[in-house]
Amino acid sequence: MPEKSLRQVPRDLREIHEKGMAALQRNTFDYAIAFFTQALNREPGLYDTREALRAAQFKKAGSGGGFFKKMIGGVSSSPMVAKAQMTLRTNPLEALAACEQILNSDPGNTGAHKVLAEAAMAADLPKTAALSLKILLKNSSRDRELTMLLGDALAAAGQIPEAESVLSDLLLTRPSDAELSQQLKNLTARRSMTEGGYEKAGEEGGSYRDMLRNKEETVSLEQEKREVKSDDVAARLIGEYEARLTGEPGNVKLLRQIAELYAQMKNYDKALECYNRIVATEGGTDPGLERAITETTLRRFDHLLSQYDPANPEHADAIQQVQAQRAEFFLTDTQRRAERYPTDLDIRFELARLYFEAGKIGEAIQEFQKAQNNPHRRLQAMAYLGQCFARRGMNDLAARKLQDAIKEKPVFDDEKKDLIYHLGCVLEKMGKAEEAIEQFKLIYESDIGYRDVAAKVDAYYAGR
Repeated sequence: MPEKSLRQVPRDLREIHEKGMAALQRNTFDYAIAFFTQALNREPGLYDTREALRAAQFKKAGSGGGFFKKMIGGVSSSPMVAKAQMTLRTNPLEALAACEQILNSDPGNTGAHKVLAEAAMAADLPKTAALSLKILLKNSSRDRELTMLLGDALAAAGQIPEAESVLSDLLLTRPSDAELSQQLKNLTARRSMTEGGYEKAGEEGGSYRDMLRNKEETVSLEQEKREVKSDDVAARLIGEYEARLTGEPGNVKLLRQIAELYAQMKNYDKALECYNRIVATEGGTDPGLERAITETTLRRFDHLLSQYDPANPEHADAIQQVQAQRAEFFLTDTQRRAERYPTDLDIRFELARLYFEAGKIGEAIQEFQKAQNNPHRRLQAMAYLGQCFARRGMNDLAARKLQDAIKEKPVFDDEKKDLIYHLGCVLEKMGKAEEAIEQFKLIYESDIGYRDVAAKVDAYYAGR
């Protein structure tokens, strides 16, 4: 499982990461940790999120030199670490997740970091392993075993110069260490060959032609690793991958890469064709694959809509028809995924929101009531439930649900403003003008430009 950047994952996953970053900036560390953990449970290779989670863990615990020294080695033999160590042999990703649970409350736990690093290397996540090894080495900078493991992890992540630097510093304190010296020489040789393109030329029978071929392969790999590729590069990579597929017809990874490249080039029909080939090969039991198909289909609709001019009256019917088709597809597809994955509360929330937008309030209430059991969607689901009850004229239920949500929201951000605003509107409908205006005034005091609160509050005082 290669590590990924934010640009390589679905939009909804990036949104979860961004919510975590927003919570981290507000110093609401529990929320940040919850969002980052949710994202990593779905995509363990998302390194940017892993790094952000580590920052949130230490900030929550009051990280610093004194804290780290106090914690280091403190509970490395805890039962949870031992359990993670046992899980490592059969399921490295499960062991990695278990270690993160320990670090959420004890970010300096040496045992958890050691097991996490081992699990990350087993899962082909070297940057994740290096992150924990660097933390361990902060207070044990001359630890030979840890340093050599860090060198291996950095080299596996392609960060060879940094690996050389780490090993060179240790060698200064252990000049007679033959194994360490050899590891450093191997790294130096590897970097020289990679940078100079001499892998082939250095072999018996090598030639200048081999060097050129190696250079071409290096350029190809560099282009392959670019997160955003130009259309000509994407087209060339598609050609290379499809050529490989003739000899590896069952290579699902290649098919997925081709699909992503076609989608980037806005050839959504070809992208969906590749995804459907994967479904035919694997049986269509991968939630991530189904999400990719859904998003690609929605992007195809959006691309089609972009071909029309909203200002042109002649395009109005076509735009309305495509929008209706998009909405119908999204709802039907989400219903299908909800039936297939009944315990996935993120899908439940998405389905509930689509019901709400379609005016199917009864169905929306049922799904939002399920979705509010998801701690990451709870407040949003409660806010929607309040609006659902209000639309049905059940204003007392709406007010109670919104008040409950407000109590659970400690930070006065846009989400809390939205809850307070809707509560004020419900209280207005109930004829409780004084209570309603108090809600609007709460927002007015901090954000006069929010919706129409200024008009409401000004009208209230003018009336007095």
